[in-house]
Amino acid sequence: MILFGSKSIFAANVAQELTPRYARMTKVKETSTRQHNKAKRKITCPLTYAVNKIAGHWKLIIIKELRGGPLRYYELRKSMPDISEKVLIQQLKQLQTDEIVIRRAVEVIPPEVSYELSDSGKELTEVLDVMAAWGRRESKRQNDKEHTMG
Repeated sequence: MILFGSKSIFAANVAQELTPRYARMTKVKETSTRQHNKAKRKITCPLTYAVNKIAGHWKLIIIKELRGGPLRYYELRKSMPDISEKVLIQQLKQLQTDEIVIRRAVEVIPPEVSYELSDSGKELTEVLDVMAAWGRRESKRQNDKEHTMG
């Protein structure tokens, strides 16, 4: 680093001093009241609990794809070309952890891995059908509103 007078030295010292403090500030304080209330809300509010299980753009699409029955990994990947492999794997693992999706692996070469909805996941599709119907009605209402205004 080239220093030009005392101002550059001051700026370098300030940057060094502030960087560690800023890095510490970005961490989530696990013992904060906000974190406590957030965790409590997850447990006590059934709606928050349910939304947390299906939160994320791709989880709903994965569930929709699996509602027709078990799919091998490559079939699921092919049916969702816009998702990256990394995100698909992450979302599938989260759905497995939440017991919405079941992963079945047959130990052969090459390995055969398939995914299917658990009983809980199948039950969830009924709720998603109602949400989709609401989305279609609301979308149509919004489109009709925009066409009458324009």
